Amino acid sequence: MHRVVVLALDGVYPFELSIPVRIFATATSARGEPLYEVLTCGLDGGQVRTCADFAVAVEHGAELLPTADTVIIPPFAPPGPGPHGRDDWFPPPLAAAFTRIRPGTRIVSLCTASYVLAAAGLLDGRPATTHWNEADRFRRLFPEVRLDPDVLFVDDGDVLTAAGVAAGIDLCMHIVRRDHGSEIANRVARRCVVPPWREGGQAQFIERPVPGPAAATTSATREWALGRLDRPISLSELADHARMSVRTFSRRFRDEVGMTPGQWLAQQRVEHARRLLETTDLPVDRIAEQAGFGTAASLRQHLVATIGVPPSAYRHTFRSGGRSRHAVDHA
Repeated sequence: MHRVVVLALDGVYPFELSIPVRIFATATSARGEPLYEVLTCGLDGGQVRTCADFAVAVEHGAELLPTADTVIIPPFAPPGPGPHGRDDWFPPPLAAAFTRIRPGTRIVSLCTASYVLAAAGLLDGRPATTHWNEADRFRRLFPEVRLDPDVLFVDDGDVLTAAGVAAGIDLCMHIVRRDHGSEIANRVARRCVVPPWREGGQAQFIERPVPGPAAATTSATREWALGRLDRPISLSELADHARMSVRTFSRRFRDEVGMTPGQWLAQQRVEHARRLLETTDLPVDRIAEQAGFGTAASLRQHLVATIGVPPSAYRHTFRSGGRSRHAVDHA
């Protein structure tokens, strides 16, 4: 069983600390068998203070790190007044703990825990993200990191970084999907009542005014469109279904979803094609038709642009039980 070890450091943020166990412990096989073992450790196995007015009791110390297949570091507030330098993010006790992590272990940071990975040198020359509000300071401290503050998360194979708060959920859901496919990830999402998939390249921060209680939304039209992905759907059809003008519908759709109707439709078609590739033996050209791409060439173009691999390679990854390396660090 894949072991996930969550490293809780003094000043840890409680919400993000709870994300890995909530997501990974919910993942089960079709027979109901757990797919992950999730354990939490501190540096010394003692009490870990949080950034709130309480502490948490952690049963394990850094001796657990060598047993991990994946290590996840939630964000924390370093001690003392800021601004904090490189040494504050990677003090000697933490550096000593990192030496116990086995080579090849997958390492994940949530939110500002990316500072730890950068201070450890794990992000040198690599793409990464962090909370958008920390981008300028992060760049000053770690100019060698290829920081992209405009995405939800970055998967660079064995090192993954997430932006703030809910993006940690997105990254953990992405890892479940990367490891076990969309059916299991979707089941986890339903149980946790979270979105099954938000593309890593989606913008972190989008102004979305909260509609008034009587305001019409585009949610019903989105559900309607999801049942018709196998045929062309025009913007005017979407607007007509929502009983809005094209202009009003487009504006409201972007406010609610954070992208244009056309971008959203393309994303949903790709996701539908991925599910079919993972769960059926349908030929690629038939999948292209059912997902609304028309031709296998069009499906291949969209899949390569979105996740970096063609349909045949994507299907082989999940049929062979291997792991795919998703190219989700693009805007």
